[in-house]
Formats: sequence, C-alpha cells, structure tokens
Amino acid sequence: MEEEGSIEQTREIYERAVANVPPIKEKRYWRRYIYLWLNYALYEELSAIDLERTRQVYRFCLKLIPHRRFTFAKIWLYAAKFEIRQKKLTDARKLLGTALGMCPKDKLFRGYIELEIQLREFDRCRKLYEKFLEFSPENCTTWMRYAELESLLGETDRARGIYELAINRKLLDMPELLWKAYIDFEIEQYDWERARSLYRRLLNRTQHVKVWLSLANFELCALNKLTAADLDDEDLEHLKDVELDKETLIQEHNENEINKAVERSRKIYQEANKALKYTEDKEQRVRLLEAWKEFEYEYGTEKTQRDVDKLQPQKVVRSRRLGDERSGWEEYIEYTFPDTDAEKPNQKLLTMAARWAEQMERKKAAAEAEGKEDSDSSEESEEEEEEEDDLQGDEDDNRIPEREPTWFDRKNKEEIEIDEDSD
Repeated sequence: MEEEGSIEQTREIYERAVANVPPIKEKRYWRRYIYLWLNYALYEELSAIDLERTRQVYRFCLKLIPHRRFTFAKIWLYAAKFEIRQKKLTDARKLLGTALGMCPKDKLFRGYIELEIQLREFDRCRKLYEKFLEFSPENCTTWMRYAELESLLGETDRARGIYELAINRKLLDMPELLWKAYIDFEIEQYDWERARSLYRRLLNRTQHVKVWLSLANFELCALNKLTAADLDDEDLEHLKDVELDKETLIQEHNENEINKAVERSRKIYQEANKALKYTEDKEQRVRLLEAWKEFEYEYGTEKTQRDVDKLQPQKVVRSRRLGDERSGWEEYIEYTFPDTDAEKPNQKLLTMAARWAEQMERKKAAAEAEGKEDSDSSEESEEEEEEEDDLQGDEDDNRIPEREPTWFDRKNKEEIEIDEDSD
C-alpha cells in the first residue's frame, strides 16, 4: 500500500491503525501496537520525507505509552537516532535523559552509551556508566563493559580500579564472570603476579575445581619467553665475551622457563588434590585427577605418571531404594579413592569414639535432669504436707468449742440413770 497508494491514503491508514489504542495497560498487548508507530515514523522519514511530521509521530507515540508501568526502549532510541540524523545532538540527549529520568532501563542505558561511544564522547560515557551502576550495582556485565572501555582507552589503572570496586561488592548476579574478566585483563597486561594474587583471593572465596584447573593452566602458560628482539647491544656484547651463541642462550632460557612453569603447575595440582580430598562433591575431585593425569602424561616423567595413576579413583556401582518399600531400586556410581580408603579404619574408630562420647553426654544430661526432677518433687511434697497441716489447723480452729452442762442437762441425765436402774 505504501508503494502503490498516495501519501495521504497511506497516512490515513496509519492514522486509523494507531487510533486503536490497547484498552489494557499491559506490555504484551502493546508490542504490536508500538511497531505500528515505528513503521509510521519510518514511512514519514524515508518515504514521505516529512521530517517535522516524523518528529510529531515519535512525540505523540511517547506520550501515549504509560511509562510508569512499562516502556519500550526501542521507541526512545529510534527517536533519539532520528534527531542525531538531523544533527540535533542536544535534542537527542535531552530525549534520552528524559527517558532515563522517567523509566530507567538497562536497554536505554546501553543504547545511550553506545551512541556516545560512536560520537567519541568518552567523558559522557563515564558519567552514564556511573549512573547505570547507581541504578543497577549488581549487574556484572555493566562493570565489565565499563572496565573494558577504560582498557581500550589505555586507562589501565582506571580499569583495574573499576574491577576492584566490582569484586568487593557483596551482591553480584554473575561474580564468576567478573572474576574471570579481571584475571584475563591482568593476563593481557602480562602481569603474572597480579593474576596469581587474584587467583588466590578467589580461592579464599571458593574452592571449586574450575578455579584450581584455571590456575594450573595459567601457571603452565605464564612464561617469560625470550626472543632475539629482546636482546639489546649490551646483551650481545656480553655473549661475545662469554663465547656463547645467541640462539643457544635463547633456547636454554626458554627451556628453563618451561620447566619452571611445569613444576609450578604440578604444585597447583597437588595443592588442589589436598584441598578437594574430603569434599562432598566427589565429581570435582574426579575431574581434577583426570586433568592432572593428562597433564603428567604430556609434561611429566614416568615417576610422576605412576604417582598420579595411584591416585586415580575406581567406579563402584551401588544400589539404593527409591522412596518407600513399594518403590524400586536404582543403581548409581560412587567413586572410591585409594588415599581416602586407607584412612577409613581410623575414621571409623574416630567416628565411633565421637558417638560414644555423645551418648555419654546425653546420659549424663538425662541423669542430671532426673535428679533435678526428684529434688523438685520432694520439695513439692514437703510443701504439700505443710499446706495440709495448715489446712488441718484451720479446720480445728473452725470447730465449735464444748460448753458447760446446764441445770436442765444434769436433771435429764439423772432421770435417764434412774430409769436404767429401775429396769
């Protein structure tokens, strides 16, 4: 219709379409409706070439959207890019600033930052990243992109400071990615000591096998290799004095560096094996030992290969009941390690001793509780007896005292005695 019909007819159709505003203010009902406005604006800009009417279409659409409930970053960014195409940067920035003030959203921040990067306004990018992190400080992706921007600009110290601020936060959505990005950044700078320090700090927080394997691979690759370009005139003069060939020196140096790296990596595997020896998740240790075995068979000697073979686990298939007695059984695989199996008798003895000590403490506590109950019951019985005595005394006090016999009582008594004698 846009190609065949006239501009007025097409506008009329678009106007009739956008007049059907969704009655329910929920985002899912507005998605297709917003695309009508976008197509309408693009038609006015590209086909009708009416720039002022295009601006009015964007403005009117933005007024219709209930931004307090939901918004669409796409319409804000399209409107801003339209203003940039008209070389009105101030209007575009005002528009995006209004968007962030009314309805801050990740897509809006990222779109605004990308526009400023394309315009090479890096100071504005820094301010936007700071606002973005105030709005969403737990977002690791934002921290990483901010640090990457500083790194691309050659601001190594600023990038390192951003990473430090990020990893010291308690609440992060993906901390493992942030730590990895920071370590990769230091590796790109060829700063091996800082990278090692970061690995150790990360291991203080988690002992996961992925961290250990990454550290072992890092130590294997952290080489200070020497090339012919690294030798200056002074080094060449020294080689002439000692009658040493340049290529021989470089080869010996690099071989020595490789041997040191292999030994450092082996120590990491040994340390990791000790750290994961008693972990509940045995799969982690299995994964570590498999990687260690591959490492030794590639870089190790026959002795180190035999040593690591002795540590390899064995698979044991066991069965367990599913739920209650009516349910069936399932098979599962359990790993047994030679070094931990050798310690099992001692562990059983220690476990039994701990259980015996716990039982004795329970018995002692129960006896003390019974003794306390007996003493409390005896005290209660004594109190009850005292209360009964008091009540008995009160009853005696309430009895009517005997009165002295009167003359009539004595006369009646004498008559009764005379009657008994006559009988």
